[in-house]
Amino acid sequence: MGVGVWSFIWRPLCVGSFLLLLAGLFKTQIFQGLYYRNLADNNRVAKIPIHAPRGIIYDRNGVALVSNLPSYRLKTCALDGKCSVDLISKNQAIEIQARGLGEGQTLELDSTRSYPYGAATAHLVGYVSEIKDGEMVGRSGLEKEYESILRGKDGEEMVEVDVIGNKIRVLATVPPISGGDVNTSIDISIQKIAFEQIKKKVGSVVVSDPTTGQMIALVSSPSFDPNVFTDLSLPKDYRSTKINDIFSDPSKPLFNRAISGTYPPGSTFKIVTASAGLESGKITENTTIDDPGILIIGEYKFPNWKYLKDGGTQGVLNVVSALKVSNDIFFYRAGEWTGLDNLSVWAKKFGLGHTLGVDLPGEATGNFPAIVPFLGNLYHLAIGQGDLLVTPLQVNSWTGVVGNGGKLCRPHFFGKTDCKDLGISKKTLDLVKQGLIAACSPGGTAWPLFGMDVACKTGTAEFGDPNNRTHAWLTAFAPVQKPTIVVTALVEAGGEGSDIAAPIVKRILEKWFEN
Repeated sequence: MGVGVWSFIWRPLCVGSFLLLLAGLFKTQIFQGLYYRNLADNNRVAKIPIHAPRGIIYDRNGVALVSNLPSYRLKTCALDGKCSVDLISKNQAIEIQARGLGEGQTLELDSTRSYPYGAATAHLVGYVSEIKDGEMVGRSGLEKEYESILRGKDGEEMVEVDVIGNKIRVLATVPPISGGDVNTSIDISIQKIAFEQIKKKVGSVVVSDPTTGQMIALVSSPSFDPNVFTDLSLPKDYRSTKINDIFSDPSKPLFNRAISGTYPPGSTFKIVTASAGLESGKITENTTIDDPGILIIGEYKFPNWKYLKDGGTQGVLNVVSALKVSNDIFFYRAGEWTGLDNLSVWAKKFGLGHTLGVDLPGEATGNFPAIVPFLGNLYHLAIGQGDLLVTPLQVNSWTGVVGNGGKLCRPHFFGKTDCKDLGISKKTLDLVKQGLIAACSPGGTAWPLFGMDVACKTGTAEFGDPNNRTHAWLTAFAPVQKPTIVVTALVEAGGEGSDIAAPIVKRILEKWFEN
């Protein structure tokens, strides 16, 4: 049958359906309005809410990161009209119905949130909790960020009831509108591996796609079980105690270290220093220094890490070999020659000192010092120490800039890709990339990654600990020529980046390429 025939038949049907709907609404509102009003005046009409389920959050492969379980709202109204609402589980509702509802009690079907991956996705997905009268809202993570999408719109059922409240018949129904789904870029298999690697430590792991800024995994440790907030099968007092324990825990399990924690980046910042020096023309591929092991300015000493370790030096170095062995002396000088103004310009371009716009609540800006009063402060800044503070997300992002050819991409779990070309020359990017490849090759600092097709930078950051402990960093992208993944690991007070953070990154990369 031709399109014209279908159009000839379909158009009258659509018009007819619309007129029938309009007639029904007119009848309900006009002719039956007085009838319903009289019923309401005689307390014979009740409005029963039909609660809308929240939308589901999925990973990139369609795996549900949350689910909705049946629950009920037990509403109890006193003679004075004041009502209270308790959230109860399906089994509790069955028990109540079996023994009979009390006077003034009603049950409303609802749903509660369940988090199948528990602590592994807690800082990413977040959790919901009650605000009032059984209403649940997102409190953190994607649950909070996308509340307006995930939250549905309740419907209602208008029923005629007898004098003791028994339903006689349904008069009208407004169906609920379910919440929208959020299809994220997360890979739950990588998320679980990242969590397993960091869960017994204090720190975080950030994994992204350098070409788009899409987040593949995000983990903060210590973590918490979000089901404590929503598991109605647990005794109410027990849940309250567990929730209080989470909020009062001195290890701050609710704190998202990946986006809200700020730390000195240590030698991972040498990526930025090298780029700033090369782009400003203050150093070139031919700039070399002969490592003396230590620089002395007046009464102050600025040693290289190897000199501190065994009194050794690392010979004549250029920017590539200095990145390979993470030589501090080269970067002290590079920072001095480049100057604070140039460092500041390029640090901001790389995403330091401001938020990157990730779609999670609580992102920190970090700190890039506006003033360095002494040359020694500039030395410390150039190697990622002093007053410089960054988030693990920022380290992951600037690593991606080198991997993707010079673009800063907004990190995101959901929504559109937004990348900005920073205008870095190909020559600069190639030199920095060579240094990062060399750092993961024999003779470099990241020995656990030797033999892999990866570019990386270690970091061992001092942070004023009286026991001289250091934060352990490793940030990497792979494969070298067309990277599909950037992994950044931070272990607070963990020690050497090569010893502690590198094995975490290695396991995640192995899992990624297995997939």
